[in-house]
Amino acid sequence: MVMLVGVLAVAAALGVVGAAAFLFRRYGRGSSDPVPDGPTAGHAGSMLSALFLLVFAIAIVVPWTTADAARLNTYTESHAAVETYWAAAGLPAPANAQVQGRVHDYVRFVVDKEWPLMAEGRLSPEGEARLNALRTQVTSVVTSTDDARNAQADVLDQVQDMSSSRRQRAADARAAPPPGVLPLTIVTGLFVILFPFLAGARPRGWTLVPLSLMAGLLGMGVYLTWQISHVFASGLSVGPDAFTAALLEFQQIPSIG
Repeated sequence: MVMLVGVLAVAAALGVVGAAAFLFRRYGRGSSDPVPDGPTAGHAGSMLSALFLLVFAIAIVVPWTTADAARLNTYTESHAAVETYWAAAGLPAPANAQVQGRVHDYVRFVVDKEWPLMAEGRLSPEGEARLNALRTQVTSVVTSTDDARNAQADVLDQVQDMSSSRRQRAADARAAPPPGVLPLTIVTGLFVILFPFLAGARPRGWTLVPLSLMAGLLGMGVYLTWQISHVFASGLSVGPDAFTAALLEFQQIPSIG
């Protein structure tokens, strides 16, 4: 349906141009404008450039903003994992060491097994199962002191934060630019490059230098939009750095045993 509406909008715009050209010629309005540097070519060229800049800005800003938010969320989730690891130390033995081991295994699972799946726009259901098992284990711990009960509450709170951040990470993995933005960026970029030729100009000699430079920069810009089009599957994708740092931090926390 969206594609059909777009095609109809393009057809309607072309119809307006054709009708205006026919009516103005029929009633003798305006003057002939066949030259490449005439008002028609100048107006069309400036508007085409503005359209490209608008689409290019959307293609860059939206994925870049999404990537920044996704990167920040990974640090939020990994921070909650570290805080869970610390809080688990206050649980009675042997649950304290067992909970810490589950937290460590979850973070290792995210780095080694789940991160490659995120490039496909999905998370592994095993990760959620691991968090549910962790929550169940902490809830079943029998506490006999206030300190232990406070530790249990802290662990459950941090696990809840991990679960919330995980759901947001799943949404980030599925995030994509608005449909059609990348193809429209490519099409408008090509029209910007070819417009002088379409308008009737025949650049030669040194005039080809700035045109070639502009074409190269436009190509680089389109390539950049493609590279950041997916948060976890591109040359500029978000990596598991936050979780790797959490694993290193686990090693610095005194072990329980």
